[in-house]
Amino acid sequence: MNSKYENMKIIYNRSKFGWYWAPVFVAFWFLLFFLVVIPSFRHFPETITTDQEANNQGRFIGERAENTLLRLSKIGPKVVGSPANEHATVNLLLLEISKIKDEARLDLYNIEVDVQLGSGNYVLWKMVNCYQVIQNVVVKVSSKNSNSNSSLLINSHFDSVPGSSGAGDAGMMIVIMLETMRVITKYDNPLQHSIVFLFNGAEENPLQGSHAFITSHKWAPNVKAFINLDSAGSGGREILFQSGPDHPWLMNYYGAHIMHPYASTIGEELFQNGFIPSETDFRIFRDFGNIPGLDMAHSFNGYVYHTKYDRFNAIPRRTYQLTGNNVLNLAKALANAPELENTEAQSEGHTVFYDILGWFIVYYSEQTGLIINIVVCIVFILTLLGYIWNMAHQTGMFRRRIFTKFGILFGIQLGAVILSMGITLLIAVFIDAVGLSMPWFSHPWFIFGLYFCPMFFILGILPAFYLSRTKEHGLPLGYGIQLLMHAHCLILTVITILMISFGIRSAFVIMLCIAFYTLSVILNIVTCFHKKNFLWLIPHTLCQILPFLFYTYICYAFYATFIPMEGRDGANSNPELLMGGFTALMSLMFAAFLIPILCLFRKAKTIISIFGVICVIFIILAATPVGFPYVEKEAPQRFFAVHTTRTFHNGDAAMSIRRQDSGYYVVPVDRHPHSIDFMFENSNLTKASRHEDCEKEIQCGFPIYSTRWLGWRAQSFWIPAPQPNLQGWPTLRIVSKQMSDPEEVVFELEIAGPNHMSIFIQPLENVTLADWSFTKEPLGENFEPPYYVYFSYAMDPSPLRFQLAFRHEDPDWSGSTFDIAVIGHKVYDDISITEDFREFVASFPGWAHVSSWSGSYESWRL
Repeated sequence: MNSKYENMKIIYNRSKFGWYWAPVFVAFWFLLFFLVVIPSFRHFPETITTDQEANNQGRFIGERAENTLLRLSKIGPKVVGSPANEHATVNLLLLEISKIKDEARLDLYNIEVDVQLGSGNYVLWKMVNCYQVIQNVVVKVSSKNSNSNSSLLINSHFDSVPGSSGAGDAGMMIVIMLETMRVITKYDNPLQHSIVFLFNGAEENPLQGSHAFITSHKWAPNVKAFINLDSAGSGGREILFQSGPDHPWLMNYYGAHIMHPYASTIGEELFQNGFIPSETDFRIFRDFGNIPGLDMAHSFNGYVYHTKYDRFNAIPRRTYQLTGNNVLNLAKALANAPELENTEAQSEGHTVFYDILGWFIVYYSEQTGLIINIVVCIVFILTLLGYIWNMAHQTGMFRRRIFTKFGILFGIQLGAVILSMGITLLIAVFIDAVGLSMPWFSHPWFIFGLYFCPMFFILGILPAFYLSRTKEHGLPLGYGIQLLMHAHCLILTVITILMISFGIRSAFVIMLCIAFYTLSVILNIVTCFHKKNFLWLIPHTLCQILPFLFYTYICYAFYATFIPMEGRDGANSNPELLMGGFTALMSLMFAAFLIPILCLFRKAKTIISIFGVICVIFIILAATPVGFPYVEKEAPQRFFAVHTTRTFHNGDAAMSIRRQDSGYYVVPVDRHPHSIDFMFENSNLTKASRHEDCEKEIQCGFPIYSTRWLGWRAQSFWIPAPQPNLQGWPTLRIVSKQMSDPEEVVFELEIAGPNHMSIFIQPLENVTLADWSFTKEPLGENFEPPYYVYFSYAMDPSPLRFQLAFRHEDPDWSGSTFDIAVIGHKVYDDISITEDFREFVASFPGWAHVSSWSGSYESWRL
């Protein structure tokens, strides 16, 4: 040995643990996950039954809410404009509210009921959303002893998408609201402010009911805060994923009064940055009402969301009690919040919030979070310097040499991080490129083999090779592993600083990792365990238990929420990148502080290589029937199918017909648009190419139903078929055509048809749409044509009449001015569905879910 090490104060034992202890070490962490994380995530309170109500006065009665949902879901699909939505459901709600009034303490409360009829139009997703006489049921509960004019709004919707009874989305939340109202008004629960319960009749259209309320209802001006209740699944724990904005006091009440917290800033930032293919009424209340609120939604079993499988029996029974307890407590707390008198004075910035395994909630202001993040990073850097200084004292090495060793290990760890993430994302790209994506859709355990294992393998194998090559002329193994993990923590510190600089509140995720690791290093220095052979593992392991539970809890919640969502995110993005990328990031939080410990076992490289072998096995499994993504009823593939009649008119004065045809328009909704190609191999059905139509027809001549369908046109296809029922489709009438000046012409049009229609307006070359009857936002913000107007009505079938003013660049113009396409959808009219279309839908495989109806497409050049 070199003479400079002769004065080392401690002789280090390089012995290792037996290789057979490695499975015990790994099993310990797996047991923690299965025995703590999963039970914590799935913990539900016992349901209180109606028989137990006498001993639980003032408490939410889960069984009563459950019974109400059973009656509500039996109505069936509740599409805007359908008798089921506009009559049966509204009547049921009014009956239940009447029962609540009969039991209420009317000596203490005023209960006012209003059935709102609303009309309006506004821009949503680059589309003008126009609605005519939709319905909301609104109830205002106020204390007779209160003089406050402020109100708390609680909102959810009772309408559903076509073909779904909407038990989970969002009938569940409707009955939660009813039972909350009943409990509040039946007992002496002082309310400083009134509570407005908005039973929203047009959310799926989308978001029309909330817009009608907040822009035109008589009680809307006094609403100072809201709780929005929705669903992207079928019961389970409701997650708080949006708060405020800029009102941290709301989180104070959530944290103090929620019995079963489930909330995360991560969800908020993912939602607001478009990672979640949904929208809620939170947006409407925030943008059009300028009021703060809390956005809470169920996400369990998202496979049934917006399908026929969203039924009463799919909801876990204890959901009612869990969500009911939370909503009741939060409603009573906010209805007595003094902040409701002047919420504008409480606008103090964003909030950082997250729950710890559902045990309790942590929340603080964004400014506080910034300070905490910076302090933790500084403390770690100081601790790292102190550790190296102490290490030099203990080993007798020059600090410069130790810094050199640390620099090498930092490079090794940085390389392991980059390579592990690169390999993981490469697997994601490869799996998708060979057509094997989404094997985890029905088998979530695939994620462990496909993405966790390559991360574990690379994070472990590179350091293992380096440490095995330097064992005789480098640092003692224990110090080497500790420096390696210090290096990883420094990498995370740099990432945290970058996130702080970009204002990403989710930086708290990495900060917690750094904080607990720093604590373990400090404990090791204080106890001098770090210079012992194996004793340093005790503080390190103990301080890793809570972070491991926290990060695996986040993983479990993420997968439970996002895996089903990838079944409805279209074919334009690779879902493997989301799963692989998230898994890689989470692995850096906990695996990099556990995997290096495997180097303390004999045959470390062999043990670590097992993770690589598992990854290869799972890639092979993805290519077998085991990796098939879909399972009938449990994890179906989604399709839309519209039996469509099409008519294309010429631009002559008689508007003569240029072409007519009909067929089935099929829209796949996930990454596998070709999964049903086998249906056409031995049948008389053919998938027709419609690229030529995309060049000359508005929206390719496809019967577009929503803005999301616009992004799915490339993956959708057309199948020539017999005509559907030809009655009741949209008609267009030119009421008037006038020249306002030599360069401007004004059309007044009238469109009549079914209560769900899409209208596309495309000005011709050198023509500009200068004005129209709808909101002026698309014109002021220069939306790219064709302009999209979605029109629906509920209680009033009167034709839609509107004006369009066009300006021509050439004052000597003549001929046509614009193209217009009107698309009609009979989304709830089963009578109009033909037998051949029923047979076509029935020919889909059992693992496919098809939302089907009949529609029309008709275009004119005017």
